[in-house]
Amino acid sequence: QVQLVESGGGLVQAGGSLRLSCAASGSINPMGWYRQAPGKQRDLVARISTFGTTDYADSVKGRFTISRDNAKNTVYLQMNSLKPEDTGVYYCKTGWGPRENGVWGQGTQVTVSS
Repeated sequence: QVQLVESGGGLVQAGGSLRLSCAASGSINPMGWYRQAPGKQRDLVARISTFGTTDYADSVKGRFTISRDNAKNTVYLQMNSLKPEDTGVYYCKTGWGPRENGVWGQGTQVTVSS
């Protein structure tokens, strides 16, 4: 089965930007980025279909952009105007729906300081 490796997390001040990458070991179809804040459930942040259709959580619309490079088997999450409430571990997962069975990456920590 495909393996996913996230990278690009870190510590950033509010208003700053980060770009996360999710590199897959093989071809990828729909993919999603999820965020888990401390003590909270893991929620969908953004997702992208095989053909590039995108969907975002209301809390990140206009600030985050999901994209994919099929030649590199990689999905990106560009995060701008970051807020402290964006803090959490970000995971990528295969599949379109949050309830679909899929493969998860190991996660990458994003911390936004105020």
